[in-house]
Amino acid sequence: MSKQVFTKDMLISDILRIDIRLAPIFMSMGMNCLGCPASQFESLEQACMVHGQDPDYILTALQANYERFQKLDAEKSNEAEAEA
Repeated sequence: MSKQVFTKDMLISDILRIDIRLAPIFMSMGMNCLGCPASQFESLEQACMVHGQDPDYILTALQANYERFQKLDAEKSNEAEAEA
């Protein structure tokens, strides 16, 4: 497992800036207000409290999916280099 990228005190907006492809994780857990102004200043822990979610569970899901996306990106890059 790679270095932990996300923390409970990170802002939702900062998490999405790291990788927008993580938005469905929030949406699947009922956090459908990613575009609302409050989400720009709300930490992951605060959002979990408001939405009745377990921040540790969401952190695990975010990290696992981020690592999966990074692996897929690397594979695509390697394939593109091999074709060139």
